[in-house]
Amino acid sequence: MTKFLVIKKRNLQIAGAFLVMTLLVAALWRVHLTRVEPAAAAPTDGVQVFTLVTGEFETTDRNGKMLEAYIFNPGSIVVKKGVPVELRIIGISGDAHPFVIEGLGVKGEVKKGETTVVRFTAEQAGTYEIKCLTHADMRSDGPMVGYIYVH
Repeated sequence: MTKFLVIKKRNLQIAGAFLVMTLLVAALWRVHLTRVEPAAAAPTDGVQVFTLVTGEFETTDRNGKMLEAYIFNPGSIVVKKGVPVELRIIGISGDAHPFVIEGLGVKGEVKKGETTVVRFTAEQAGTYEIKCLTHADMRSDGPMVGYIYVH
């Protein structure tokens, strides 16, 4: 016995509209999550203040091996050249993350449950990486890197 699947034109239109709306919402959400905006300087002291957190993703692969990846969140910030910056980095995931901001001479360490504050003033426009020294590459559950865009 042969069976047929009957799809009504109206049901196909509804499914298509739902798919288009879902894709549109997903695209807008992605744009929202990846948008990088310049910071407004604090009106009282002229310092640009940013809060970052350490984050972790974990899963298991098909063989049951645990996979981890560490991140700075947000992964990028935009600062103004010549204006003091204060980064407040909160340790959420991982025990400790010693880090450097290459090109700015900044070093520090973020510990779980603590907030590390570093201050600097970028005098040159460009892109600077904040790198965790513990999670520098894929072998060490990284790279754990963020970007500071100076304009």
